[in-house]
Amino acid sequence: MSTASLILAPAALPVAASGGVTADFSGETWWLTLLKAVFLLAFLILSVIMVLWVERRGLARMQTRPGPNVNGPFGLFQAIADATKLILKEDFWLGGAEKLLYLAAPILTAFTAFMVYAIIPFGPEVSIFGHHTPLQMADFPVAILYVLAVASFGVYGIILGGWSTHSTYPLLGAVRSAAQVISYELSMSLSILTVFLASATMSTSGIVAAQERMWWGIAMIPSFLIYVVSMVGEVNRLPFDLPEAEGELVAGHMVEYSSMKFAWYFLGEYINMFNVSAVCVTLFLGGWHSGFGWLWAGSNEGWWPMLWFIGKVWTVMFFMIWTRGTLVRIRYDHFMKLGWKFLIPVSLAWFVLVAVVQGYRSFSGGSTRGLLMVLAAVFLVAMLVLLFLPAGDDDAAGGTARAGRGADGDLVAPGEEFDAYAGGYPVPPMPGQSLPVTPRARRAAAMAAGALAPAGAAAGAARPQSAATSQEGTDD
Repeated sequence: MSTASLILAPAALPVAASGGVTADFSGETWWLTLLKAVFLLAFLILSVIMVLWVERRGLARMQTRPGPNVNGPFGLFQAIADATKLILKEDFWLGGAEKLLYLAAPILTAFTAFMVYAIIPFGPEVSIFGHHTPLQMADFPVAILYVLAVASFGVYGIILGGWSTHSTYPLLGAVRSAAQVISYELSMSLSILTVFLASATMSTSGIVAAQERMWWGIAMIPSFLIYVVSMVGEVNRLPFDLPEAEGELVAGHMVEYSSMKFAWYFLGEYINMFNVSAVCVTLFLGGWHSGFGWLWAGSNEGWWPMLWFIGKVWTVMFFMIWTRGTLVRIRYDHFMKLGWKFLIPVSLAWFVLVAVVQGYRSFSGGSTRGLLMVLAAVFLVAMLVLLFLPAGDDDAAGGTARAGRGADGDLVAPGEEFDAYAGGYPVPPMPGQSLPVTPRARRAAAMAAGALAPAGAAAGAARPQSAATSQEGTDD
């Protein structure tokens, strides 16, 4: 018996004693673990190559354009051409960057991305070269907490990459990423907690086994919807790709990276998409269960479940591609408002409700699946009402409260000119303030009226103007 089988889930232990782990690793050997690791590495790299082609072709069809169609049949070799370009592209190093962190940041991002699939179950126990082993590399009683820890650790690659360059746009992208991950991991964690309560385990194999008769995505649809929104924000995909918004930050934390250092970030981003898709399938969509075992008894046996699992993962991936081609990027303040004022309170309320239901189940001893479905439907309606209920415009309310006041809170007379350069750099006027008229605009208005004053009179009239007008005159 190998060391891995001793520390993971011995078959002799009951499910309760092993922390809910149902996968049997008693027949695991070192070369089987190595074989699984190599398979996961190859699976993720090939999946990224394929999803690049699927995304580009899919977005092209959505936007009525051909997409990649030159390199190879149907443009299948375009991803290989892109990879070759990144490898052969000139690499550069910033003179003022922190060399060690500048190099380590993209590697850290990619390395942590590869770690999540180690605890994802692809299928039940099968026979490989005469050894019975589950289609899963490892599992332990707190496997999902391991996923959350790795995801939190991965954001350091983005933060360090933005900070180590000592450049403005990368730093802004890194700061945005930190705020985004903290905000949306809270709602994601709360949605996952309900799955822990319903499954009575944090083991991935145990959670999949608990969904043999009903998927948690159906019984607890509010948690499922909250997770789906949070996972899109977690991987920085449209409409939540604020850390690398090209219209604002050029490319965010990746501005100062090129060649393979950029490729590591690129690879990590797409592998993280597969990570959140696999976790979504494991927690809410039944894992490797087919969903039609009542129709075909052998659908959940042998190697067939692996096909169902991969198909579900690609379905979730296509959903994220679809949202990229359909939705536009939202404003950053609206994005934070969605996370803190809607997703987190709603997920917390749903978590409390599920805890009450599970407490009722513990004391009554009855089944709560039907009750959970009814409560989920009612809660879903309440979520939609809260989401689409017309609310007061915060910008309009804030503008009304601030109207007639300057940046320091002092009253500003209507029509009074605003000194945009008072703080040393130009700032936009507050509501109730107006920028001074530029000399060029004054001359144009005077010429149009046919009353252009003499130079001396014009100079005398310009004396009471603010310092901002004088500065604009020099610019003019």
